[in-house]
Amino acid sequence: MPNTKLGRPAQAEASTENWSYINLVAGDDPVGALRAQRQEALKLFSQISEEKSRQGYAPGKWSIRTILNHISDCERTFAYRALWFSRGFDDRLPSIEQEIAASHAGADAVLWALHVEEFDRVRLSTISLFENMPLAQCQRQGIASDKPISVRALAFLIAGHTAHHLAVLRDRYL
Repeated sequence: MPNTKLGRPAQAEASTENWSYINLVAGDDPVGALRAQRQEALKLFSQISEEKSRQGYAPGKWSIRTILNHISDCERTFAYRALWFSRGFDDRLPSIEQEIAASHAGADAVLWALHVEEFDRVRLSTISLFENMPLAQCQRQGIASDKPISVRALAFLIAGHTAHHLAVLRDRYL
């Protein structure tokens, strides 16, 4: 049976910085939140034109394409961390500097539709990862970015990070 109810992580399962994102996710079912958010995000992205996707909300701010690329990059990173720790590896994982990643991604040279498709594929992969993960693996913990985090906290972090950026898109770009 698929693992759809991981339960909310305890406060000690993630650093203070991560809780600002985790707290954006309601309930105790991050897989359900990821599924619902996928539909919400795809609907929002369908309202953004190719031209609009190239724009930032102010000079020097990321374009919408760069934001969506960042969402997909972070989701991959967080899902990899979840996979790593869930499978019993205990090596520390490094942090990712978002400005370096964004500056080397070339997001503005990629068509908007391809960014949307990539987000959808990454999200479906993330859902499968957590949906099929045994509960005992979801409770494992490791160190990433020099801070402890549990696998289930990472599931909430993925949904919360995306929720944060969807709100930024609505409030500042659209």
